[in-house]
Amino acid sequence: MKSLVKNTALAAGVAAVASVASADVQGVSDTEIVIGSVNDLSGIFAAVGVPAVKGSNLYFDKVNAAGGVHGRTIRYVVEDNGYQMPRAMQGYNKLLNRDKVFAMLGSLGTPMNLAGFKLLDPKGIPNIAPLSAARQMLQDPMHNKFTSFSSYYDQAQVGVKYLAGKYGSQAVCSMYLPTDFGKEILEGSHAGAEAAGIKFVAETTHKPDESDFVGSLSKLKEAGCDIVTMAVGVRQAITIVGTAKKMGLADMKFLGTSASFLTVVAKVPGGITEGYYAAASWQDLWARADEPAPKAFIEEYNAKYGENPVGFSMLGYASAEQVVKALEIAGRDVDQEKFIAAMETLDYQDDLVGNHMTYGPDDHQGADSVYVSVVEGGAWKKVHEE
Repeated sequence: MKSLVKNTALAAGVAAVASVASADVQGVSDTEIVIGSVNDLSGIFAAVGVPAVKGSNLYFDKVNAAGGVHGRTIRYVVEDNGYQMPRAMQGYNKLLNRDKVFAMLGSLGTPMNLAGFKLLDPKGIPNIAPLSAARQMLQDPMHNKFTSFSSYYDQAQVGVKYLAGKYGSQAVCSMYLPTDFGKEILEGSHAGAEAAGIKFVAETTHKPDESDFVGSLSKLKEAGCDIVTMAVGVRQAITIVGTAKKMGLADMKFLGTSASFLTVVAKVPGGITEGYYAAASWQDLWARADEPAPKAFIEEYNAKYGENPVGFSMLGYASAEQVVKALEIAGRDVDQEKFIAAMETLDYQDDLVGNHMTYGPDDHQGADSVYVSVVEGGAWKKVHEE
């Protein structure tokens, strides 16, 4: 009897120590881990943010239904920034100070992420798979930051070189939001022009709510633009391409990056976006719908939400899976440093996204591939990769 009492007391003591240890780690309790996101659910990039959040929730719900990770469920708390900086900062402050998140996942917007780093970095909160491909997503200190794909800069550079080689283009231009997001694509466009041995000749800047692009396109026509790179909102990209066709600018080739590599862009009625190019770091979901991993995901998503997924649904799901992989490696006695160390060991083939993902202590970018696709027959068709 004494032995039983002693062992029971010992077990209770161990549990108490574990609970105290959990309480000392932000976002970790004995029963759950809190993951946060500041996303766009209502602004100009809602077509990116909404499906991405649904994809992440789909994976987390599946993991939680199976018992969670090391006995803890995952609670994913998402704040809507509407692609507006004040709302983004409100979201970060709430998640960090009220919800006490363990890590951030899939936060959207280059300017928003950069502002958020000022709050995340001092606390050592990991920022995983942001919905921004800006090089600054791995700015110093890089220790707590992990991205999944190649940068906007690389995407724009590869895309411009490809189009210049295919069409013999001689003049590159850019239409962009004057933010960190837009400026990086502008820089990549300059680099692509230089690599292709052609000139960058003109640029136009735009507001997030701008909808009339006739004047800007007229300016680019006058400058002799053959290739026009874009860093604007989703609806704006569609409007620009449609306006150019109405203006008879058939020789202009429009190029977006991963920010506009969306299923909805390809499926705009009336073939408005036919011939539109995008350079991204993952392969289109529906172009691979018959492959085992994409097919299973499409069926799972449809069963959960009663609708078909899009490319960013896939990315949300894949990034949530990545977080779970790292949490499993980190173990029950997890903290931010153990999670970061676990992320740095990840090396796996992601058949859903179509990339090999690998990280290391000095490599926090999962994949560096760039795929150039074009809208053809209302769907994305891959035409180049490197």
